[in-house]
Amino acid sequence: MRTVTFPGGETVPALGQGTWNIGDSRATRAAEIATLRRGIDLGLTLIDTAEMYGDGRSEQLVAAAITGRRDEVFIVSKVLPNHASRRGTVTACERSLKHLNSDRIDLYLLHWHGGVPFAETLEALMALKRAGKIRYYGVSNLDLTETKAWCQESGGEATATNQLLYNLSRRGIEWDLLPWLRERGIPVMAYSPLEQTRLFKNAKFAALAKASGVTPAQLALAWLLAKDDLTVIPKCSSPARVEENAAARDIQLSPAQLAELDKIFPPPRSARPLEML
Repeated sequence: MRTVTFPGGETVPALGQGTWNIGDSRATRAAEIATLRRGIDLGLTLIDTAEMYGDGRSEQLVAAAITGRRDEVFIVSKVLPNHASRRGTVTACERSLKHLNSDRIDLYLLHWHGGVPFAETLEALMALKRAGKIRYYGVSNLDLTETKAWCQESGGEATATNQLLYNLSRRGIEWDLLPWLRERGIPVMAYSPLEQTRLFKNAKFAALAKASGVTPAQLALAWLLAKDDLTVIPKCSSPARVEENAAARDIQLSPAQLAELDKIFPPPRSARPLEML
């Protein structure tokens, strides 16, 4: 099992499970719960969600999936920027706890930067941590300038992660943000690692996956998992798909394969604005 260590010393699986755009339909609910449970069985025990996802329905789906297994999983959720005031962050967290049917959130993130001063959000996060309602906190979708500003505030030094859009076709953070985070031991949590399957439409990439004897999803995940300071949170639609993703942990890409991926999806040659979905 590949793992990543947060600054506070917590070790989590490098490959977890995302829940964006699931939990909205009664027709797919049973399959989605079965998928998350199968992922837990396979060791994908980090589950990412947010109050924004389905207006809390994703969190409720996670609650159903982890019934009787809360201590096996590491739950990540997020507060919306318009809720990120001192009082609003606490209220949002308590609402998420009810949705999750849990007494704590393992990692609580600011979903992106809004109009609330970082100092105010951090004050609320530190209070939630002292109260035992969250165990760690961090950020999502903050660019380098924003991340530096966040980390300079009181409490910012305890930031556990920056959850970012990062995959083969979205490599802009490699220019400046990723190196800055690495220097400080703050791991990235990569969301949309498959670019919502759009990566698979690249003919050269699909051909490389076929020649390598793996699926396109496994190749994309293996590229990320080759980096030892990333957690990766793909969303799955079926138990079979989560099994396919889990197998990516056993794939070791050769220098030749990595070089070919760099040709297909070149790394950045200059700074780029932070990309988000």
